Amino acid sequence: MSTDTYLPFLPATRVPRRPLPSGACDCHFHVFEDVRRYPLGTVRGYTPTPAPLAEYRKMLNVLGVERAILVHPSVYGRDHSTFEDTLRACAGWMRGVAVVYEDTPQEDIARWHDLGARGARCNALFSGGASLSQMGAIADRVRDLGWHLQLLVDVGADPDIVSKIADFGLPVVVDHFGHLPAGGALQSKGFQNLLSLVREGRAWVKMSGAYRVSEQRSRYTDVAPLAEALLKANGSQLVWGSDWPHPSIAAPMADDTDILDALADWLSPEQWVNVLADNPRRLYWADSAAA
Repeated sequence: MSTDTYLPFLPATRVPRRPLPSGACDCHFHVFEDVRRYPLGTVRGYTPTPAPLAEYRKMLNVLGVERAILVHPSVYGRDHSTFEDTLRACAGWMRGVAVVYEDTPQEDIARWHDLGARGARCNALFSGGASLSQMGAIADRVRDLGWHLQLLVDVGADPDIVSKIADFGLPVVVDHFGHLPAGGALQSKGFQNLLSLVREGRAWVKMSGAYRVSEQRSRYTDVAPLAEALLKANGSQLVWGSDWPHPSIAAPMADDTDILDALADWLSPEQWVNVLADNPRRLYWADSAAA
């Protein structure tokens, strides 16, 4: 267990340079509530600083985000109490991605679906999540619900992993640009394979966590070539996420307005609407008349 505690998030104080479109969705965030009510798992890769839902909503109001996708973090392990309570409190404008194991009770999965869960995440980089070896069994558990599989993996370390998961026949969503260093990503077999899957419509990529693959903490100019390559491959398979409250990163803390301003540098006005609003509707609200 890691007891390292990381920096607190920065409160959003500036509106983005480019106004967000109607229905804009943050497709990747976490909440870390009071540990006395929601204890952290004993097996975890990091210890987050508090980041409650109330503070997240303040950030959304400043940025102009109207919808959001809650991702169950590895630090809670199998305990989805905070996940369920957050989705219940935000019904209508929020959906979620749970962590399903091969032995998760089906009644739990059904309850999460009713609350708004639409995906199952495998976190291969931090302790406490489902393992890649379980993904075939997990795919079978959620297939009939129309869920997708979400992967936090380094595609550079295992170039074929996304293809293997895509072969299970469910949509695959890859976090944080594939989570490999931006500097050599375009020459990486893993990133080139990811581009092929995006081009074929077999994988989605979250344009999130740029600071996790960049050597910068603003503008992220070294990530721009990755964004350009993904957009050229298939812009309809891309979504954006803040990765708030940016857990498990070294100083300095990322600024949410800077993150959106960098995204604006990469996207045309049409792509801005697609990535922030239209694509998330297709991925997370496809079964909803309200989409």
